[in-house]
Amino acid sequence: MSAGPADLSDAVIAAQAGDEAAFRELFRAVQPALLRYLRGLIGDDAEDVASETWLQVCRDLPRFSGDYANFRAWAVTIARHRALDHARKLRRRPSVPVPVEALMDLASGADTAHEAADAVATGAAVALIATLPAQQAEAVLLRVVMGLDAETVGRILGKRPGAVRTAAYRGLRRLSALMPEESE
Repeated sequence: MSAGPADLSDAVIAAQAGDEAAFRELFRAVQPALLRYLRGLIGDDAEDVASETWLQVCRDLPRFSGDYANFRAWAVTIARHRALDHARKLRRRPSVPVPVEALMDLASGADTAHEAADAVATGAAVALIATLPAQQAEAVLLRVVMGLDAETVGRILGKRPGAVRTAAYRGLRRLSALMPEESE
């Protein structure tokens, strides 16, 4: 297992003071794991919810108080609330899918090669995590994908740290049973 995320507490302070480069550094550090977490929660609408999350982060950043670890937990809390709001909205107003052919001519400003590599590397893992019971999936996503500690995840989910550790453990055990064995 790799070391924890870099401490970007100075970047949090600089971003609060309006430093765009510092905010960009925070975004680049948090966004990939946040997006994987949201994909596990709500699937294909993860990017839309992530955008809503970052809009709220930008709006509320001047009032935020804490270091980088607290910033990550705060961003995840906002994302979780946006995801729950999104799921409620979908239940009230189901959407009509647009055929992909209608979107073929729209240009994208994203780095397609990087996004494709990221999707291949993480898509299957997130899809497998999404097959877990909801509490286990969310605990695994927050603990493993986002890299948050049990106490922080407990605050986000409104559960005790021990319950979070148990749910993550059970989820990881279930995932390991689903993984194909590698032949040597």
